[in-house]
Formats: sequence, structure tokens, C-alpha cells
Amino acid sequence: MPIKSFQEVVRSRQSVRQFLSTPVKEEVIREVLEDAQYTPSNCNTQPWNVHIISGDKKNELSKALISANEEGNHTPDFTFDMNAFYGLYSERKNAHGKAFYEAQGIAREDYEGRQQAATKNYNFFNAPHVAFLFMPSFGDNVRVASDIGMYGQSFLLALEARGIGGIPQTALGFFADTVRDVLGVSDELKLLFGISFGYPDKKAPVNNFRMGRDSIENSVTFHR
Repeated sequence: MPIKSFQEVVRSRQSVRQFLSTPVKEEVIREVLEDAQYTPSNCNTQPWNVHIISGDKKNELSKALISANEEGNHTPDFTFDMNAFYGLYSERKNAHGKAFYEAQGIAREDYEGRQQAATKNYNFFNAPHVAFLFMPSFGDNVRVASDIGMYGQSFLLALEARGIGGIPQTALGFFADTVRDVLGVSDELKLLFGISFGYPDKKAPVNNFRMGRDSIENSVTFHR
């Protein structure tokens, strides 16, 4: 496999929303996890607790999540409010949603279509594998969550370097109790998000749109 430069890896990574059924070999998944293990963390606490699911267990959890979603049984460990975004952040969020639905041919007024698209989160976009990122709870959890976020990025880039796609899913964290119950995870560990991963279906229209990035002038200030 040709080796990509870091710039190629970080700029070619995208959130994949349709996967092939082809599983990733376990030795390759282990290589990805070994790479991600080198993520920095506060005081080298390495607070990530990762659960990889595949096969029958993945299907079992998918059914449980779909059922919990239909029943409105949301049990997030951390709050999330789409209406909390403001200003430029809200504009970016809205632009992403517009591009996402347009790529699938779903009209703004097509409520049912939008619901169906959202439900695909809970069958993991047909990905053969999912990584659930749990964390211990310390203080206000901000520092721990930042460590988990850095781990997630390392994991995603390690996938991309091997031609494997992934998508970080906040939506999977909305059903923390359901996930813990199915996987037998202690209540002491909090679920931040999950990452579905596998080989991208490059023919799927939803994988053929890319979101742009603002100029660094909008997010970076140089002090001299």
C-alpha cells in the first residue's frame, strides 16, 4: 500500500456515510489502535476506554439503538443542543445540513426523508465495525473529553492512512445506557461518541460531497 504524507492523510479524510460490507482484517484494526495509542493526554492518563464491535454484536446493538430511538429513550451522558449554536457556528452547521441532504436528494420539507437519513446512524451506515469511545469522569470532564477527542482524531487518521473510512457520530452518544447494557460496560464509564468504520462505498452519492473549510484568518490570530 502506498504511504501517504501526513498532509494527504489529514486533507483527504472525510466523514463516510455509506460503507461496503467488506470487513477490515483484525490485524489491521489492531495496527490502527496501536497508532491511536500514541495520542497525547493530560498527565499521560490515557483515559480512553474503547470498545470495538463487529458481526452479531454489532447487529444486536443496532436493533437496540433503533428501538430506543423509536421509543424516544434518550440517555446521553453529556448534553447536546443543536439550537445552542450561534452566529458563524450556526451558519456552518446549517450549510453542512443543507449540503448533506442535497447530496441524498432529500428536500428541506421532506421530514420523513430526513428522519430516515438520521436513522442510518443507528445501523452505523452499514459499516462492518464501530468503535465506542468511553471515558472516566473527572471534575467537569472537559479535559478528559479533550483527550478523547484527540484520540478520536488519531484513530480516524490512522484509518485514512490505510484507505479505511470512518465517521465520528455524536448521535451514538445519545443512547449511552443502551450501549452500556448491550456491551456490558460499567456505569462509571461515560460514552462520548462512536466511530463507524470500514471501506467506503465510493459509488454512494452521500460520499461524493465534501464540506469546505474556512480560511485560517477566520480562526487564527497571530501575535508578534
